[in-house]
Amino acid sequence: MTLAVMAPKCLVCDTEFEVRADWEKGEITECAACGQEHEVVEKSDAAVRLDLAPEVEEDWGE
Repeated sequence: MTLAVMAPKCLVCDTEFEVRADWEKGEITECAACGQEHEVVEKSDAAVRLDLAPEVEEDWGE
């Protein structure tokens, strides 16, 4: 029996994301339909949960 990973949807336009096997928690991905960035906040064998990506702050990377 094979379990399918539930595909998350864009929180802005409701388009389904294509789940990639190499996604990791904290990774930023972009909706192909509207361009909104999302952050992977949880990933398991059964589901991936996304949240809106945080806005880039001026002091990031310093």
